[in-house]
Amino acid sequence: MTELVAVALVGGALALLWRAAVEARGVAFAAAHEACEQAGLQLLDGTVVFKSWRAGRGRDGRFALLRTYLFDYSDDGASRRQGFVILRGHDVETVGLGPTLVAGHPA
Repeated sequence: MTELVAVALVGGALALLWRAAVEARGVAFAAAHEACEQAGLQLLDGTVVFKSWRAGRGRDGRFALLRTYLFDYSDDGASRRQGFVILRGHDVETVGLGPTLVAGHPA
């Protein structure tokens, strides 16, 4: 019986982690889409790709997970450039388009 409880707890924890990752990806996509729209660019492939994560501190000094997502965009429909979104928890920390920082907050 205890094995069943342990499996249920691990399964529940994995489900919560998966849900948090899906929500974060949605936030990153919305930030990338908005940045491209404001700059008059085309978001290619209609998606963002998870690149990395690391531990960090939130603005309140508490633990926060920093996630980096990449996306491709084009200014002329033929070229392909890469941008990035960094999330601190589920908040957008930075959005960058090529060498241009579109939105960012000091760490």
